[in-house]
Amino acid sequence: MGKNQLNKALGPLMLWGLGVGYVISGMYFGWNLGLAEGGTYGLAIATVFIIIMYVTFTFSYTEMACAIPSAGGAFEYANRGLGKHLGFIGGIAQNIEFIFAPPAIAAAIGAYLNLLYPTIDVLVFAIGAYLIFTVINILGVKLAASFELVITVLAVIELLIFAGVTLPEFKVSNLQLNPLPNGFSGAFAAIPFAIWFFLAIEGVANVAEEAINPQRSVLIGFGSAILTLVILCVLTFTAAVGVAGWEAVVYEAGSTEASDSPLPLALSHIVDEGHFLYKLLVGIGLLGLIASFHGIILAGGRATFEFGRVGYAPRFLGNVQSKFRTPANALIINTLIGIVALLTGKTGEIITIACFGALALYIVSMFSFFALRKKEPDMERPFKVPLFPLFPLLALIIASIAFIAMAYYNQGLAFIFLGIVGVSYAGFLLFLNKKM
Repeated sequence: MGKNQLNKALGPLMLWGLGVGYVISGMYFGWNLGLAEGGTYGLAIATVFIIIMYVTFTFSYTEMACAIPSAGGAFEYANRGLGKHLGFIGGIAQNIEFIFAPPAIAAAIGAYLNLLYPTIDVLVFAIGAYLIFTVINILGVKLAASFELVITVLAVIELLIFAGVTLPEFKVSNLQLNPLPNGFSGAFAAIPFAIWFFLAIEGVANVAEEAINPQRSVLIGFGSAILTLVILCVLTFTAAVGVAGWEAVVYEAGSTEASDSPLPLALSHIVDEGHFLYKLLVGIGLLGLIASFHGIILAGGRATFEFGRVGYAPRFLGNVQSKFRTPANALIINTLIGIVALLTGKTGEIITIACFGALALYIVSMFSFFALRKKEPDMERPFKVPLFPLFPLLALIIASIAFIAMAYYNQGLAFIFLGIVGVSYAGFLLFLNKKM
């Protein structure tokens, strides 16, 4: 095994666990902030289009992941299909997504634990989670993926329990309470929170290099993960809002500040806070947040590692820890940046920046898809996207519209995102490009 080669240890089941685990926190928090923007109908409209985007994107992305299994994921596809400059843009967008998503999840972990231990500050729990799961990822990918699989299965079971408790109380009339508080334009403002339901699913591709038989494993893992997530998204959205209307899962009684704990809020309309089911939801529901937090740290470490390994970022980021064969330097740097973002306390804004990174990544990836089909028609593709060119084209169009809409409704955050990309690209041109 080469000095900077990762260990191959992952099969289809672990890849399913990673794929669902990366995303499942989106069912537990974050999505409800979109209700404040668009109401039930606005978020529902946004979510339908985002589901179409993710399904078509995932199938298209799987073709590239099976053909080019690499820790770099989208960065590697863009680099090969579009050249190093657009490759860099795709890679930095991927890193922004994977670095900015965890602090938002860490804040929610802190909020959930604060419900159980109100005397301990949210930030203590959040920073503690960062340190613990960074260490787990450094200790080995098989340990990390096995842990991820267990907590993902428990988190899925908990969502099914939540649906089983809340659906008997479901009323269609609750979906119609103030369903469009800001008119149809609210659907566009709700886009980043619809994306949050599925953000980081593409992280499966970043561990393809560590998969046993990646051509088979990635296809099965990716496909089963997106199917699981679509079902859970529809179930969770409907069950939570159907209990008492959208405002009941956004605001606590007497508060005008949006909550990071929508599912406990929904359940509180059925059972009191001392009830066994309420404590179960908070306790096991925490695992859903941990699954995504831990999984995205894992994928983000691989993305940053590959950036350093090929020289698009400082080379020390591309080093593998000699004993555990994991990208320890990349994991540590990502954690330090994430803690700084966490300390801002702006969960909604952090989610939106992560979503800008994701959409930029999806757009560059679909251009890469078409470029690779044209430049390398004879490349071995163990899996080919169905309904070509409809699927990749739909993914590209919806991602582009979503990016423009998000930029319109979040102009300051769009400027921050583009500023990060611009400064990083300037650094690449001035200091790194000349060394390649």
